[in-house]
Amino acid sequence: MGPVMIGPSSSHTAGAVRIGKIVHSIFGEKPTEVNFHLYQSFAKTYRGHGTDLALVAGILGMETDDARIPQSLELADEAGIKIFWHIHKNEKADHPNTAMISIQSETKKMSIKGISIGGGSIKVTELNGFDIALNMNTPTFIIVHQDVPGMIANVTECLSSHQINIAQMNVTRENAGDQAIMIIEVDSREVSDALAEIRAIEHLHNVNFFD
Repeated sequence: MGPVMIGPSSSHTAGAVRIGKIVHSIFGEKPTEVNFHLYQSFAKTYRGHGTDLALVAGILGMETDDARIPQSLELADEAGIKIFWHIHKNEKADHPNTAMISIQSETKKMSIKGISIGGGSIKVTELNGFDIALNMNTPTFIIVHQDVPGMIANVTECLSSHQINIAQMNVTRENAGDQAIMIIEVDSREVSDALAEIRAIEHLHNVNFFD
């Protein structure tokens, strides 16, 4: 069984939506400009398989089954978001379905590398130049926050109090005292109470949970 999606391809369409949605969740605000760098298979079939529409749909926060996916480019234009495509058909990449996305607003910039590994599943392999290994098939918190003392302790203590075990954690920041990101993979899908408590922590900008 594949994902519930707007087709035609689970790898080139549904996976692309999920890559874009991760960028949307981590960035946490409406961008002014997005640059998509597509490699190998993504580069060769991005229009025929709707990868371009799917990536932009994810950036706009859509899910894989959103009926508006075919109109995503028009919706981005209406929202004032500039979209640029950089096609690398023959350049070596981590995986044939690789996208490097650079996104910016008036106040911040971010870059993420994602790959679509089949069946709608994805991996995130780079965040702001840092190598990470984020498998989005496991329950994952993505928390954007201000880089102030005690933030990591506040979040991890909340998870511990709800008996939620951390499987893997990545932390990165722009500069000391600026915006930072926690990506936390956990063993539990029952996190609603913990999620509500985390959202109440001061200095958090955006919290999402993917199960």
